[in-house]
Amino acid sequence: MGAVRGVLLDLEGVLYQGDAPIEGAIKAVSQLRAAGLGLRFLTNTTTKPRRDIVARMQAMGFEVDIAHFFSPALAAGQILRDSGVNRLFLAAPTDLAHDFADFELVDHDVHAVVMGDLYLDFHWTTLNQAFQMLRGGARLLALHKNRYCRRGNAIGLDLGPFVAALEYAAGVKAEVVGKPSPAFFATAVANLGLEPDAVLMVGDDIEADIGGAQRSGIRGVQVRTGKYDASLTHDITPDAIIDSIAELPQCIAKLSSL
Repeated sequence: MGAVRGVLLDLEGVLYQGDAPIEGAIKAVSQLRAAGLGLRFLTNTTTKPRRDIVARMQAMGFEVDIAHFFSPALAAGQILRDSGVNRLFLAAPTDLAHDFADFELVDHDVHAVVMGDLYLDFHWTTLNQAFQMLRGGARLLALHKNRYCRRGNAIGLDLGPFVAALEYAAGVKAEVVGKPSPAFFATAVANLGLEPDAVLMVGDDIEADIGGAQRSGIRGVQVRTGKYDASLTHDITPDAIIDSIAELPQCIAKLSSL
């Protein structure tokens, strides 16, 4: 497919875990920049607004500009504005309201239900409230639909199972706006000013990161950090697998020569 000219980087599990950078991650990002590669940062994180995640990364030592940072909340906001929706029920952590400051966040006469990762706050009452809104005609936007994620030192349920429950109960289909949505990848690729075949996605999630990228014409490299689990079976074959982000510069050199 030719030389790699741009790289899309997942965050949690790839560049850092918890509050600490993954070993070699800061150096690897610097090497990619020094090589003249365009970098964009993609995350399915829905617990914090973009500004907080960027500030957290900068505190760790990463060079990241909020203009190069793509999140499901950013994508959802654009979709809703384009369709004239302004009254939302935000089923997501309170902090995420900052990324929806242009909208009315309400619990009645709702035009759309936006679901993020409520983690321990996925109570029956909240889910039933969303269910009633969907029965009343509100559209359902899922900021992502990941099945599981790493929480602390263990793998646990993510947003996806709760989205699936509402889809099943209300008889609706959620609009998934984060990875693996092709539109999400396309936005980041367009921002780089490149064609998909010149771009590489690096992630730890075989479905959302690697599968989503490949379906969008982007090569996918999986890292053996974060939520990587060799015991899982799937029909997705990464273009390359590396132990960690520290090996990415050498991996790119090999892929660019193919």
